[in-house]
Amino acid sequence: MSPTGSTPTSPASPAHADFPADFRGAVLRPGQDGYDQARVVFNGRTADTRPALIARCADEEDVATALRYASARDLPVAVRGGGHGSDGHAMPGGALVLDLSGMREISVDPDTRTVRAQAGVLLGELDAATQEHGLVVPSGTVTSTGVAGLTLGGGIGHLMRRFGATVDNLLACDMITVDGRKVRADEKENPDLFWALRGGGGNFGVVTAFEYRAHPLGPDVVSGQIVFPGDQAAAVLAQLPAFMADAPRKLGLATALTFAPPLPTLPEEAHGKLVLILIPVHTGDFADAEEITGRLAALGTPVANTVRRTTWLQTNSMLDATAPYGLRTGARGGYLASLTTSAIETLVERVTASPNPPGTITAVNIWSLGGAISEDVDEDATAFSRADATWLWETATVWTEPEQDGPFDAWADATALAMRPHTLPNAYINLTEDQGEAWLRGVYGSEAKYRRLAEIKAVWDPRNLLRHNKNIAPAPSA
Repeated sequence: MSPTGSTPTSPASPAHADFPADFRGAVLRPGQDGYDQARVVFNGRTADTRPALIARCADEEDVATALRYASARDLPVAVRGGGHGSDGHAMPGGALVLDLSGMREISVDPDTRTVRAQAGVLLGELDAATQEHGLVVPSGTVTSTGVAGLTLGGGIGHLMRRFGATVDNLLACDMITVDGRKVRADEKENPDLFWALRGGGGNFGVVTAFEYRAHPLGPDVVSGQIVFPGDQAAAVLAQLPAFMADAPRKLGLATALTFAPPLPTLPEEAHGKLVLILIPVHTGDFADAEEITGRLAALGTPVANTVRRTTWLQTNSMLDATAPYGLRTGARGGYLASLTTSAIETLVERVTASPNPPGTITAVNIWSLGGAISEDVDEDATAFSRADATWLWETATVWTEPEQDGPFDAWADATALAMRPHTLPNAYINLTEDQGEAWLRGVYGSEAKYRRLAEIKAVWDPRNLLRHNKNIAPAPSA
C-alpha cells in the first residue's frame, strides 16, 4: 500500500481503466496534467491523499454515467462540490471522485423570487447573481464555500436569525441516484428524501441542482467588526445573552476569540494579543442599525470599530481572510443551550492555551442563533436539528506545515472535551469534523430522527456507496 492508503497502479494499468468512454468531462488520474490542481480543496490536509480517479462532470448526464459505472462495480464514490467540507471527504485517497465544480449555472426569477443553482456554484457567485435583482438566499459566510455541501448540511450564516437556515429556504432538489436515475425531491415528490436532504448531508444521492426561495435585501446593509482587548472578552461575552434576547431578527451576530492580526485598523500594541471581535450584521433600517450596533460597542471599551454602511456583497465576504482556501485546517464545535459564565471561561481558557505559531490562525467563533432559525421551523420538519440551541461554538484553525497537525488536533480535541459539559448532543454538521458514531447518532436531535435517516438511506443507497461523508449507515433489512 502507498502512504496515502491507496493501491499504486502502473501507467500500463491505470485505475478504473474501463471508465466509460462516453463521459464528456475530464477524467484525471495521478500524474496527468490537471490532476494535482483538481484535487486542491479547502482543507489542505488532502494534499497528503491521492484519489485514484477524478471525474470532472460536465453535466448531470455525466453524473449519471459515473454513478452507473460505480454502482455496477460496487465502488464507493466521493463527491466534490465546492470542496469546503471540514473533513476533506471530497478527496479521499484511492477514491473515485465525482467533481461537480464545473457545474456552475445559476438562474434567478425575480417575479417568483426563486433561484436555481447547480451543485458547483459557490456562495460568492450565488450572492452576486441574486443581488443583481435585489435578492438574497440565506447561506454561509465565506464566498469560496459551495452551495451543495452548505445546503445539505443545513446552512447557517449572517441572515439565519432573519430568514432561517438555508434548508428552511430550500424548495426542491434534482438528484441522481446511486444507480444513475434522475429524481426530483420536494414537499410533494419524494417528500421523505427531501426531508433527509435538508440536513442529512450527501448520504442519499448526488444532488445536481438546488431550488431556493429568495428574499429582498440590499444592496446596502450595516456591518463590520467591533474589537475588544482580551481582558474584556469574558465580561463582554457575558452580556450578550441578555442583549440578543431583546435584539431584532434583522441583527445577526457572530463573535470570535482570536489573536489580533497586524492590521492597520488595530493599534500596534494589540497585534498578536488575544481579542474578542463582535461581528454584527444589521439588515434593517439604517438608523436602527446605528443605534443597536452602538449599544453593542458600549458593552466594553473597543480598540477598533469598523461598523459602517456597506454592501451585502462586501459584508458576506469580510470573513474570507479568516478561511484561506487550500491550507491545513481543523474544526470542532457544537450547540449551546445558553452562553453561561462557565462556558465563556472555558472558551477563553482554551483559546489562551492554543498553539499559535507565526503564520497560523487560531479562533473560537461563537454564533448567536434565535429568531427564525430557532423559532419558525418545527424540529422534526427537516433532518437538520436546532432544538434547544441558542448559541453555536466552533474552533477554526489554519496552519501550513504537516508537523503542526498533531498540536492543533490535540488542542481541538481537548477543547471539545472541555466543552462537553456545556455542549448539546445535536449539532450543525458543517462546522465540526466527524467525532465518531455515537456523536453522529446524536447530531440530528433524537434517536427517532436518526432511525428515519437510516431507513431513508436504505431506500436510496442500500450498499452505502456514498460513504465518504459524515456517514449514516443504511438501516438493516427487516
